[in-house]
Amino acid sequence: MFGNKFKPSGRVFVKICGITNQADTRAAVDAGVDALGFNLVSRSKRYIDIEKAAAWIENLPKEICKVAVMADPNWEDVCRVSQLQFIDALQLHGKESPEFCRRLAEAGTAFAKALPVVNSKSLTDIRDYSTDTLILDTASGDEFGGTGRAFPWRFARQFGQQNPKLKIILAGGLNPENVATAIKEVRPFGVDVTSGVEVSPGRKDAQRIKAFVQAARQTSDAAA
Repeated sequence: MFGNKFKPSGRVFVKICGITNQADTRAAVDAGVDALGFNLVSRSKRYIDIEKAAAWIENLPKEICKVAVMADPNWEDVCRVSQLQFIDALQLHGKESPEFCRRLAEAGTAFAKALPVVNSKSLTDIRDYSTDTLILDTASGDEFGGTGRAFPWRFARQFGQQNPKLKIILAGGLNPENVATAIKEVRPFGVDVTSGVEVSPGRKDAQRIKAFVQAARQTSDAAA
């Protein structure tokens, strides 16, 4: 749902997640990303106080989609964050219920729902989360993203073929070295990377960001 007005025609939507500082933000914007993700989950190594960071986030280019990543938020928190003027959309990365998501959609909030993938059965009988944008990420215990591990991409490919009206964003274990192969195999609406462009949790590598975006762009442009 948050990709509608941000995806360049014929290109894969590229999002860098786990942004915690201005330097990494500049590197990502300069590389040509479509979206930046800010992690609001307090237990995360990439947590950011979104209100303290407001001064520099609100000055980002309007064409960059600013996404607040939340996991199992209560209704008051999700409403507070969604009403921040510098946040364009939410990314729900917990065990949010279809009913909770329906309330968000009815409130006019743009959001995507992440689904953890373990095996082929992870993507069967998916309930209606009231969004057309789903993020498929690697499941790993209590972690909800940024694991650096990929799940078998054929599961995402099959799910996309079975649900052609959904926008599938592929995450989990992506990096500059494998993103081209992932795009060719899955044909997703978008790709989302966190640890694959980091030197340490919450600290990005500008050259790896650039390499990731270039690999994704070249692959999607060639397929167009």
